[in-house]
Amino acid sequence: MTVTPIQAIGATLFALAIVHTFTTKFFERLAHRDTKHAGVWHLLGEIEVVFGFWALVLVIAMFFTEGAATATAYVKSRNFTEPVFVFAIMVVAATRPVLQAATVLIVRIANAAPAKGAIGFYFVVLAVVPILGSFITEPAAMTLAALILSRRVFSHSVSTRLKYATLGVLFVNISIGGTLTPFAAPPVLMVAGAWQWDIEFMLINFGWKALVAVLTNTLIATYIFRNELASLEISDKKKQEQPMPVFLTLIHLLFLVGIVIFSHHPKFILGLFLFFLGLTHAYKQFQDRLILREALLVSFFLAGLVVLGGQQQWWLQPVLLSMSSDQVFYGAIVLTAFTDNAALTYLGSLVPGLSDEFKYALVAGAVTGGGLTIIANAPNPAGVAILRGHFDDKSVSPLGLLLAAIPPTLVALIAFKFL
Repeated sequence: MTVTPIQAIGATLFALAIVHTFTTKFFERLAHRDTKHAGVWHLLGEIEVVFGFWALVLVIAMFFTEGAATATAYVKSRNFTEPVFVFAIMVVAATRPVLQAATVLIVRIANAAPAKGAIGFYFVVLAVVPILGSFITEPAAMTLAALILSRRVFSHSVSTRLKYATLGVLFVNISIGGTLTPFAAPPVLMVAGAWQWDIEFMLINFGWKALVAVLTNTLIATYIFRNELASLEISDKKKQEQPMPVFLTLIHLLFLVGIVIFSHHPKFILGLFLFFLGLTHAYKQFQDRLILREALLVSFFLAGLVVLGGQQQWWLQPVLLSMSSDQVFYGAIVLTAFTDNAALTYLGSLVPGLSDEFKYALVAGAVTGGGLTIIANAPNPAGVAILRGHFDDKSVSPLGLLLAAIPPTLVALIAFKFL
């Protein structure tokens, strides 16, 4: 196989970006030592900036090696629908009306659970919201779960061990919890049309197994931290919010549904989002600060991943196709830790004549490994952006996330492989 110079550069920059994600704390510490250039070091220490930065380096390299026309054509050929969708869904899902409605639902379910107080609330957030992601999409579920955990759990003096364990379970549960339908999880969405996977197929082959894994992961985490959770008062530490008009909540939910329905049409998404911004301004007394900065950073991260990922097909696809069905299941779990799981399944959808066993193994492995790193699953950067302020140095350690996500990943592996 002949490797072009730009392919070699793209693979090298992709590897550097992965290394960069594991060294963001180094840049944060450097910012404190080198105050003259602190702004630059802080920027490079933002984990959401990493792939966007190295994507820019790739495009500049293309300009010098292939010419302006090639570089421009390459960027124009990339599909940025997912970054646009994630940006809009994050902002809408994080508004006070939507968050209040979701919290009320969770509290009512938690009150009906055998375990009361913070223990029951914690269990419901980590179990119910990821499953809800099968209907409102995984990025929306991640945004809601992360914000609720931020306000009701992480805002208290909880241990670092609990924070990382919660993050690991949340990421894995979100990744597998969206597999009850063919449109909510990015790696499933990439293949559902090409392989004719409908809701019935997903429920029979993936959905019930995902439910078992999500409930098992949540039960284990809740049991381990039951004593620490029992001492928490889960009320929101923010001042008491004024009652929300029902009509305003319904309108916000309609915007959320509309963005989900038009998730493949960025022009419709942007149109709806502009109308939504007008609504929030008209009723600003019922709004908190819109998370525009956080959503833009996440969108920038995903856009960078799209640009860099487009240069990885030359080595990723042969690696996948050289494996048997069993090998591709475990291989996809490992590869997902280093690249977006939707990219893996997309490459598989381009290959004709794959067996049903291979297709299942590829997707099951991709969603199983979706919680191991921030780049493994598209919604993960959203969770990090919302929750990182509660961690030391206001950043999530990639190694800490990896170690925390391994146990729930093993549970998901057992569910999809042996059930």
